[in-house]
Amino acid sequence: MAMTTYEQIFENNKKWMAEKKTTDREFFKRLAEGQDPDFLYIGCSDSRVTAEEMMGVQPGEVFVHRNIANIISNTDLNAMGVINFAVAHLHVKHIVVCGHTLCGGVRAAMQPLDLGILNPWLRNIRDVYRLHRKELNAIENEENRYDRLVELNVEEQCINVMKTAVVQKTYLSTGYPLVHGWVFNVRSGELIDL
Repeated sequence: MAMTTYEQIFENNKKWMAEKKTTDREFFKRLAEGQDPDFLYIGCSDSRVTAEEMMGVQPGEVFVHRNIANIISNTDLNAMGVINFAVAHLHVKHIVVCGHTLCGGVRAAMQPLDLGILNPWLRNIRDVYRLHRKELNAIENEENRYDRLVELNVEEQCINVMKTAVVQKTYLSTGYPLVHGWVFNVRSGELIDL
């Protein structure tokens, strides 16, 4: 796969702008008017997993937060701020936590390596492994074990989202947001609703 150069990014942007203006003259005017997304997407930072593209949505339709292995920790002010803004101010109706197969963060968490600054972050996934140790250790195929930990991590992160005060208060008063767990299969492109 050929890598895009730094300079190509700006050339690509000019082409994209021209294409948008050709197909929809009001595109940028509508973007400038604000956003009203129904979805908050919380996913992994992995460069192979782009939320808008795999969901088939346009700019303005989904509010996105990404980090290594789609972790939701109540001590992560960035994630807590995104959730609060999305729920309290954007009034999203759906919060999606999306993991993916072949996740480097999940793989790293399952290996007894010192990863420096990543150690406290990956501890969250190591805790998920600890909670589901019997099930995971019974899976002989290593790739299948990693895939299952990806699913379990998504489920646990959904629980962490549901534990936030803004989600609970808003849900009790409006019936929203609903929390969903997804896995993107990098091998096939399929989006799986857990």
